[in-house]
Amino acid sequence: MIEHRELRSICHASLGTKNVGQAKAFYQPLLKTLAIELVCEYEHAVAFGKGGYPEFWLQIPFDKKMASQGNGVHFGFVATSQEQVDNFYQQALALGAKDNGKPGERPEYGDKYYGCFVLDLEGNKIEACYWKLSD
Repeated sequence: MIEHRELRSICHASLGTKNVGQAKAFYQPLLKTLAIELVCEYEHAVAFGKGGYPEFWLQIPFDKKMASQGNGVHFGFVATSQEQVDNFYQQALALGAKDNGKPGERPEYGDKYYGCFVLDLEGNKIEACYWKLSD
């Protein structure tokens, strides 16, 4: 049983995929750049998180229909440094992702924001972001 030591505002997020194996092969090394590990694996889904808690799922849609992206929807993963953001971006491109915004400061999101955006193998928009909370 997983203990909930701190409350989260979001329990988990999920992206649909047509190929769980391919999605796992992309996300497992990519999320490792952020110290996010594979937590559980099933025939129809895999989940990643920290401390054993499954926060990010990749799964075949429940209705078994084709997975699709939503306009304006993306998932942002927490980085603990600008270097992690840079590593995430480079690893994503090496794994076949498409650039959707190189690593850098984005004042439009706040003066403490540093992040990058990529499109995964199925066109989902994902990001790694670092918020510099202290000097």
